[in-house]
Order: sequence, then structure tokens, then C-alpha cells
Amino acid sequence: MEKHIPGQQEVALVIMAAGLGSRFGGGIKQLEPVGPNGEIIMDYSVHDAIEAGYTRVIFIIRKDIEADFRAAIGDRIQGVCARRGVRVDYAFQELRDLPEGYDFPEGRTKPWGTGQAVLACRELIREPFVVINADDYYGKEAFVRLRAFLLENGGAERQFCMAGFILKNTLSEHGGVTRGICQVDEKFRLVTVKETKHIVKTEDGAAIQEGETILPINSGSHVSMNMWGLTGEMLRILDREFRAFLEGMHDPMKEEFLLPIVMDDLLRRGEVSVQVLETRDKWFGVTYREDKPLVVRSFRELIDRGVYAEDLYSK
Repeated sequence: MEKHIPGQQEVALVIMAAGLGSRFGGGIKQLEPVGPNGEIIMDYSVHDAIEAGYTRVIFIIRKDIEADFRAAIGDRIQGVCARRGVRVDYAFQELRDLPEGYDFPEGRTKPWGTGQAVLACRELIREPFVVINADDYYGKEAFVRLRAFLLENGGAERQFCMAGFILKNTLSEHGGVTRGICQVDEKFRLVTVKETKHIVKTEDGAAIQEGETILPINSGSHVSMNMWGLTGEMLRILDREFRAFLEGMHDPMKEEFLLPIVMDDLLRRGEVSVQVLETRDKWFGVTYREDKPLVVRSFRELIDRGVYAEDLYSK
């Protein structure tokens, strides 16, 4: 893996990891070892980003898990990044981090969601950035394509991009999942993205299953897996939209400020454009504990094919 060269064009990787529990070890799906040397999914994402030329990694976590996160993950990855000239920073997502003039709804324990998570980086980011979930494996292609788009469109602050996965490549064998079902135009621009729950794998492809009701859907649809290519302008937009969200809340205990919902609203109003960059890579993730053996086998196959080295960071 090549070392970052000073002066190289800057693109950051932002990893949303605030959903990690305060106790590290058994039971935390983001920390389930899936590689031959105990690597977790996040290791492969950081590896692929560095290999693709990303110059910075920002972890979004909660302040109360900082010490445990650094001990279990952060210090090790920071060492890997330092040897390759890649900077590591931390942003903190907190329930009480609200805009000035907004009161915290006492009794709320549910996180505000992925939109507020990214907004936690507002004092850190100036360069274009790609945001991902901590517990999803995206494959190498998406990191390369999103970085290239951001650099080619560096002067267009409201031209974003998204990794467009194929629904059938993102389903679990063990239960329903939530996916952002996308409508894409003839130029592969995102028209709408709809958060859709209870999507299950079927013999014919995929369906939405709620109770006894089963509604077949196109398993070849593009879906968002929360891998977005954004610019600093998105942080200014998120600040505005979060204020509007707080003012319009109907259930202060449960409502969430989610990136796909924000993006869908922006698209409907014509404020931004989002290019869908299709990837045929297969998504992996431990949505259910029963998913882990398949994920472990999938990484083993990638290693056997030479996609990754047995010792991850040696390649």
C-alpha cells in the first residue's frame, strides 16, 4: 500500500461509529472479528480508502466511548494511518449537541440519527469527503469511484454522489433489512431515495414483508447503503435542515434526522444533484448474528482470490 504524498489532492473518509456500545467485546456487532487475524469490517474500509488515495480518516463516535474506542480500534488504525501519511481525527456525536436556541427534550435517549452524526464534523472538514457506516463492507470499487467524482467536480459544491448498490447484493439470509430504495434517471442521477424497512430475500428475488403481507419488489433496484460523496456545502445544508427538523418534530423522543431522508427532501426541492455511481461489489454486514459465518467466508474468499493479503496492511 502506497504512502500518502504531501500535496496530493485531499479527500477524507468519515466513518459513523457512534452507534458502538459503551462496553467493548462480545455482543457489539461492529467489533465482530471477520478476518483471519481478528480484523473487523472497519479495518477493510480504512484499508480500501487508503489504497484509493484518501488522505484523512475521521471517526464519529460518542465522547463516553472515546477511551474504549481508542484502545480497541482507534490507536491501532491510527498507527497504520500514521505510517502511510494519513491523518486521523475524531468528531463527537452527542444528544445534547443542538443549535443555539434549541432546548434538549428531557428524557430522550435515542440518537438523533446519521444527519446529526455528519453534522458533528462541521468544525473539522473543509475538503470533500465520503461518509460510510462503521459496520458495512462496501468493496474497493466504490471508494475509488466516489473519490474520483469528488475530485473531478471539486468546484461544484452541491454536486454530490452516492455508491449505488444492487438490492439483491445487499440482503440477509436471516431476516428483514432496511435499505434506501433509489429511483435513478437515464443519466444515473438520483431522483428519489426512500428508506424502506422489512425487505427480505425471497426465492424470486426480494419483497417487503410486514406481518402476513408480502409485496414483491425489484431485486435489481439501486439502493443506498449510506455511502455518500459530499462537500463542505452539505454541512451548511445539514445545519439548516437540522434546525427545521427540530422545529417540526412531532415526537421528540423518537424521530430521527437521517441522511437519506434529508437528501430526498433536497432532491425534491431541486437544491442538489446526486450522481449514482453503480457498484457491482457485494455488500457484507453483520445485521444478524447468524450473518457472521457468511461474512467470514466471504472475506476468506477475497483473500484467497488475492483481493486482500492474509496480513491485511501488507498489501
